[in-house]
Amino acid sequence: MTKMVELPLWALVLLVAFAGVTFASHFLFPSVRWFFRRRLEKAVARLNARLERPIEPFRLARRYDMIQRLIYDPGVGQAVAQHAKQEAIPENVAFEKARRYAREIVPSFSATAYFGFAIRVSRFLSNAMYRVEVDYLDEDAIKGIDRDATVIFVMNHRSNMDYVLVTYLAAQRSALSYAVGEWANVWPLNRLIRAMGAYFIRRGSLNDLYRGVLARYVHLATSGGVTQAMFPEGGLTLDGGLKPPKLGLLKYLVQTHQNGDRDVVFVPVGINYDRVLEDRILISARHHPKRRFRASIGVVARFAIKQLWLRVRGRYHHFGRAAVQYGRPLSLRAFSAGKIDGVTEALGDELMARIGRAVPLLPVPLVASVMQDGAIRHRADIEASVAEFLVRVGVDGDTTAIVSDALEILNRRHVLEKSDDGWQCPEDQRDVCRYYAQSIRHFG
Repeated sequence: MTKMVELPLWALVLLVAFAGVTFASHFLFPSVRWFFRRRLEKAVARLNARLERPIEPFRLARRYDMIQRLIYDPGVGQAVAQHAKQEAIPENVAFEKARRYAREIVPSFSATAYFGFAIRVSRFLSNAMYRVEVDYLDEDAIKGIDRDATVIFVMNHRSNMDYVLVTYLAAQRSALSYAVGEWANVWPLNRLIRAMGAYFIRRGSLNDLYRGVLARYVHLATSGGVTQAMFPEGGLTLDGGLKPPKLGLLKYLVQTHQNGDRDVVFVPVGINYDRVLEDRILISARHHPKRRFRASIGVVARFAIKQLWLRVRGRYHHFGRAAVQYGRPLSLRAFSAGKIDGVTEALGDELMARIGRAVPLLPVPLVASVMQDGAIRHRADIEASVAEFLVRVGVDGDTTAIVSDALEILNRRHVLEKSDDGWQCPEDQRDVCRYYAQSIRHFG
């Protein structure tokens, strides 16, 4: 027992290293994790005290635990068995595929990343580029939503700026969990987006197994009361107007509601801009045979550098207004009462109708709707047409100020040109005029 043992130096270093790792994993790391977990719980408690809808325990669970809960869900197990039978593969192979899907879908929400980073960045970007406006069609109805209901914000999708704008404006209400397309599932962007609580969706939906895993995640999140945000149109509008709803996620939400006790309340949100950052890219994609977006990191970088240079030179201008208007909420429990068939389709149509009524009437879309035909018009005629539109839809507005703001923005971008005869939209810019006019076309 007391005999000397000689070891090579490398073996001694290796032995000490293993001992250190063992000590850290059994004694140090748990204590550190407990310390930071306690700090996180206190920070979340302070956040929940000022939020209208507190952060739900479901979102604060560890990502690993959420993945395990999802892949061992009975619904996923049934989907795994069906997939294995259809593809004639062992169930353990199908199970591993379901595990990959779960890892891809499940977020890893961080209150620090969301409220400490994302909210500040979204507030800075929104106010740096736009004059931000927010309004309500029925604020009392939104404040009166049942505290136990799961709230889902449903929005029209005009720009990638939508995520930034709504995240900023909803900061005092709750932390939103977005359904994000696979375009954002690239490193390192996917890490940040997951930390903000977003979950990824493959638009192609792959197969029944993938749809089964996604459906069960939506069920667990909705049953857990997670406040969500989604774009029923499924993607960015290419012509500027509202698109018919995609029913995939809505179908999962309806199924969740039918199988649970918690009500689901949809809050329609209308979004509009005096300038959509990627308007010309979207217009170009619409005319592309494969509807491809001609954008890259280089394009984004050049745009950012140009705007920064203009700011340094004192020639920077805001892009006009970015407006969000909350519509009247819709209780799924009340809407589906007495309905047996066609609930999802009727729900999609009703939500898009409510979103359409909430879309703000901004200066550029109003003037663009007058000028899109390319005719030459005097300013007085433009003001008269805008005033007539506002009267028809029952909205008050200072037509002189509206037209002044719009003409300044559109002239600066060379979308409208001024001559001695009046104002005109040149032929090569009419697609841009039509794009903005389409955003309010549904008002009639």
